[in-house]
Amino acid sequence: MSALEELITKAKALQAEGHTPGQISDELGLSMETVTWLLTQPKGMEAPKDVHIDWTAVGSHGTLLSDMAMIMLKRFLYLAEEGAVRPGAAEIPDTVVGIAPSGVPLATLIAAEEALKLAVYLPAKHSRSETPTGSLSGTFSTITGQRCIIIDDVVTTGTTLSETIQFLRRHGATPVAVWSLFDKRGVREIDGVPVQSLFAISRLG
Repeated sequence: MSALEELITKAKALQAEGHTPGQISDELGLSMETVTWLLTQPKGMEAPKDVHIDWTAVGSHGTLLSDMAMIMLKRFLYLAEEGAVRPGAAEIPDTVVGIAPSGVPLATLIAAEEALKLAVYLPAKHSRSETPTGSLSGTFSTITGQRCIIIDDVVTTGTTLSETIQFLRRHGATPVAVWSLFDKRGVREIDGVPVQSLFAISRLG
């Protein structure tokens, strides 16, 4: 079975389990356009150019996941020490905002390490309502008046991150940075907020 066939099988299996396309997008680290293609495979339409990132070998082990979260934190601290972080973003924030689902464990570990508040953002693409909207989980911290760092695993198109940034601003928070493991777009900022990723994915040719 080819890598593409495996992705199609995984996408359809997740759909059969009741996952929304947005949830499948997060699970597979793919854009919504790619997920739609995997689920429908329209005749005559080539698969979108995308990169699948499978980091389950790390994400499925608590110790390895903690190590990765600490690398994200240490990279920020090194950049701040070297003066490579934008003024105003060099200080550790008040609140760490994890984007559900994959950003939450990383955000939790970072918040615990630095004794920060933890907030969880639920993206609109996970909503099953007729008018999908993003929301903040009521179980965790509020964000009004807080300086926030946003944590996610993969920057795919930047749409969810832009949505999160706008949500935080509308609710009186100040997003100061985005931290991710992988950046598939090669972006330095989204909506004026600097993006710091551990790994940048580049497609050649």
